[in-house]
Amino acid sequence: MLDAPARSLIYRTYSLDTVNPQITRALVMVHGAGRDADNYFRTAVAAAFLAGALDDTLVIAPRFASNANGCRDTLAADEVSWSCNGDSWRSGGASMSNPRLTSYDLTDTILRKLASKDNFPNLKAIVVAGHSAGGQFVNRYEMANRVHDSLGIAISYVVSNPSSYAYLDAMRPTPPAGDAAEFRPFNDSRNCTTFDRWPYGLNGRTSGYTAKESDDQLKKQLAARPTTYLLGEIDILPLGGFDGSCPAMAQGPTRLARGQAFGKYVNQRFGAHHAVTVVTLCGHNARCMFTADAALPLLFPK
Repeated sequence: MLDAPARSLIYRTYSLDTVNPQITRALVMVHGAGRDADNYFRTAVAAAFLAGALDDTLVIAPRFASNANGCRDTLAADEVSWSCNGDSWRSGGASMSNPRLTSYDLTDTILRKLASKDNFPNLKAIVVAGHSAGGQFVNRYEMANRVHDSLGIAISYVVSNPSSYAYLDAMRPTPPAGDAAEFRPFNDSRNCTTFDRWPYGLNGRTSGYTAKESDDQLKKQLAARPTTYLLGEIDILPLGGFDGSCPAMAQGPTRLARGQAFGKYVNQRFGAHHAVTVVTLCGHNARCMFTADAALPLLFPK
């Protein structure tokens, strides 16, 4: 996908380099911290099948693989290696093997490729979705990316069950958070000094994709871009890589509560019109979330 000698592998249902006039939409599905793009690709294809969208949707699952810091993914020749724990790639950080390349640059490249009228003359919509660590990726990519307004294609974002969000100021939800939360200046900053540092807040963006963007720019972009927070009704347990750090706990006690609070926060404080959709009987499970009836029209808009 990138200029040699850097490459990143993707799973896809159709070629990105062949003229295909039947494609009217694209779904870019970002995997979680397990770097299992193959499983997420299967989930996205299953969702496309259920939506009756296999024939006119290009499904893509990029792989943020790693053979650093304890990870042992098998990389193809010249394949980019990312941080093992995901902290870097999920928030627009640089590759371990190609310091000038960030994970958001890679995603920009994919979206530009999709928007090419040469190969996809009838493409009308792109959805960028992710679950868990992938949900963190999409939350921050939504507010930061530089291609949203330049491609001439409608782009929307589905943020599902992340452990944390990038808050836009020092306000945080009052306990117990959730959709009943009110927002006040965080009162434990002395003991939790990182509560407002990137990727939990906007401070400290000294490197990576977002370093050159102003706070005001990120705030405007996040509020203006169409986003849905897709949350599991029973994603209320500290499982599946749950972030229990102090800056994450400042956002709420569970993933469900954090998502409900953040949706209310951006709508109430920044004039966004983001949607919060709770999927009944789903916990921290991407297959359950993305194949639910409530998710299909978000992933495959008409």
